[in-house]
Amino acid sequence: MAKKPDTSSRIADNKKAAYNYFFEERYEAGLVLHGWEVKALREGKVQLTDGYVIIKDGELFLIGCQINPLKTASTHVSPDAARIKKLLMHKDEIRRLIGKVEQKGYTLVPLNLHWKDGRAKCEIALAKGKAEHDKRDTIKEREGKREVERVMKSRHR
Repeated sequence: MAKKPDTSSRIADNKKAAYNYFFEERYEAGLVLHGWEVKALREGKVQLTDGYVIIKDGELFLIGCQINPLKTASTHVSPDAARIKKLLMHKDEIRRLIGKVEQKGYTLVPLNLHWKDGRAKCEIALAKGKAEHDKRDTIKEREGKREVERVMKSRHR
């Protein structure tokens, strides 16, 4: 299982994923990118919110991840912001994921993009969808934490 990446090397986070899913396991996968995509990632021109991962022919693909090209992109390349990106993982990890995703209710969602040793990596999670009442509980919990922080902040003044 992948360890938590350093927050200073984070490129983008999928904040919606924590609201919509319970995470069972986390994995780290490499990305197959074009040159203009790497440059755009360095500038932070990426959106993971609507992204999801599919398994096709024993390979992982990231769909719905928008990497917006820079205005200074090469003229001989026609960039496609919504291009499907291939994810790189070991074969045995992919086989394990296939078995778990075939179980009812499980899916793969991207959590974040980050740099590791100069390479772009995607942290993905094996996740189970939350029911509506679970989402309400998440909101209540978040608002409770905010209220406690607000009270603590006013006490320190």
